[in-house]
Amino acid sequence: MMLDKNSLKEFAAPVRSDLDEFSRRLNDYLKGDSPLITSIARHLLKSRGKRIRPVFLFLASRAADCFDENSVEASLAIELIHSATLLHDDVVDESDLRRGLETVNAQWTNLISVLMGDYLFAKAFRIMVETSSLDLMRAISRATERVSVGELRQIEETGNYDLSEDEYYSIIADKTASLFNVACEAGPILAKRQKKERKNFADFGEKIGVAFQIADDLLDFVGEADQTGKEPGIDVMTGQVTLPLIYALKKSSAASRKEMITMLGDKKRESSFESVHNFVLETGGIDYAYRKAADLGEVGLSAISSMGESVYFDSLANMVKFTTARVS
Repeated sequence: MMLDKNSLKEFAAPVRSDLDEFSRRLNDYLKGDSPLITSIARHLLKSRGKRIRPVFLFLASRAADCFDENSVEASLAIELIHSATLLHDDVVDESDLRRGLETVNAQWTNLISVLMGDYLFAKAFRIMVETSSLDLMRAISRATERVSVGELRQIEETGNYDLSEDEYYSIIADKTASLFNVACEAGPILAKRQKKERKNFADFGEKIGVAFQIADDLLDFVGEADQTGKEPGIDVMTGQVTLPLIYALKKSSAASRKEMITMLGDKKRESSFESVHNFVLETGGIDYAYRKAADLGEVGLSAISSMGESVYFDSLANMVKFTTARVS
């Protein structure tokens, strides 16, 4: 199920004031180092995403009763790093649209998009230094390195239909879950909590990040273009190997597997995708991926269940369950 802005707004209600402060500070940080940067920053703010990592950081910090004066800085650093990776991704993917608006590379140039991404990375690390928390800098730096590794691994494994389930998890853990991990651990880090509590929140973020990426990958098979912003099948038909396909290929006969791999290489995407979709559905790949996402969500929530009930924990739990629920 897609976590749209309306449902996220409902789950984020307990930390609305934190998000308002985040938005205000983000506007301040992106003001005017040059007229070009200001123009691009306005464009990025206009096409802003769901702010899901700040939402997780604020809810997790509040649930653990360790929100402090540097929590907003931590959320800004993490979100700027995420935004920087998207700018670079759009260049790699040659994307023209993101969130319904022109990408920076489409409106300006690839060079400007790459350099703006570098600028956002630099801003993020400058903000991290202002927290004076070496542990936070260490954790966010490690997460940023993991994102790069995950992105490179994903490119390296494009079209590799022998990719194993464990290798897939490893890639999406680095590419996506690493920033969820550090977002959820940031509160306990800043509050100088015990290592065990830090690990519990980091484990929660890691499991949830993987679950969210599985749910996102499922949209390539079950999503609608008007909701997701892209045509179904575009990922799988351009060589991205995700969990539904991995499972289906593993469970199929040698002959069916060979036929599907041939079809995946067919550039007549629309007619081929219908066959690939039916193959993955009938082999149980879609159901399997939903089960794995839901199971990971439950395991993640169990890591922080000792925090006790609160409106913040309830919002985290509801957001996880909503996102990993089976599309009807």
